Amino acid sequence: MPKLSKQARIYAVVKQIPVGSVSTYGDIATLAGLPRHARLVGYSLQALIEQTEVPWHRVVNSQGQLSLAKLSLSGADEQRERLLQEGVEFNALGYVLLKQYRWQPHPLAWEAFILNL
Repeated sequence: MPKLSKQARIYAVVKQIPVGSVSTYGDIATLAGLPRHARLVGYSLQALIEQTEVPWHRVVNSQGQLSLAKLSLSGADEQRERLLQEGVEFNALGYVLLKQYRWQPHPLAWEAFILNL
């Protein structure tokens, strides 16, 4: 039985994404034990307070796009700038290079982490 709420599990997973890496909404949902709940990840990140310690900017859509552009151009600009500061690169179309920057935790280490949530 999970010890944390769904939203708290999502935030705990996002906090594990290393500087200079990204993850997708779907990956976060799966890693939080909530497969097929990518939208819940998006809603949860959108609900964060402005001065949060959760690195929301490290979460992109499954193609590597900054999904915040649909909500706010300034949000997408901030996300892009934060990722660039961390060394994350974009292709000519503005997509994160997922093959290079996608975070994939080691399965055994992740299993130990998730059991404690």
